[in-house]
Amino acid sequence: MKMNKDQKIHLLKSLQKDIRYDGRKKEQFRDVVVELGISHSAEGSARVKIGKTEVLAGVKMALEEPYPDTPDKGNLMVNAELLPASNPEFEPGPPGEEAIEISRVIDRGVRESKAIDFEKLCV
Repeated sequence: MKMNKDQKIHLLKSLQKDIRYDGRKKEQFRDVVVELGISHSAEGSARVKIGKTEVLAGVKMALEEPYPDTPDKGNLMVNAELLPASNPEFEPGPPGEEAIEISRVIDRGVRESKAIDFEKLCV
């Protein structure tokens, strides 16, 4: 979110008064709602809402040959899509720079967390 000078001043004054830009206290969280199984076209899916922010995630699976350099491991491909309805700067079509960066960050986080055993993905 880009802010002009007046918005920045208002934000700083709000923080000094122990309230956030949207009126919540500094320690007050937004409501969180998690829904599972929201897409019938994915093997797994979820919708997470935090305040007015909404994120949809879907997992699709397909049997494929492992890569030659890792013949004993399955693969993961992360794609992010930023819909034009969520921000006028997002355009339909191929993924933009922000979507590509989000995909990379998620991919790196999943791989480095070791949350997925890629050897168990091999059939």
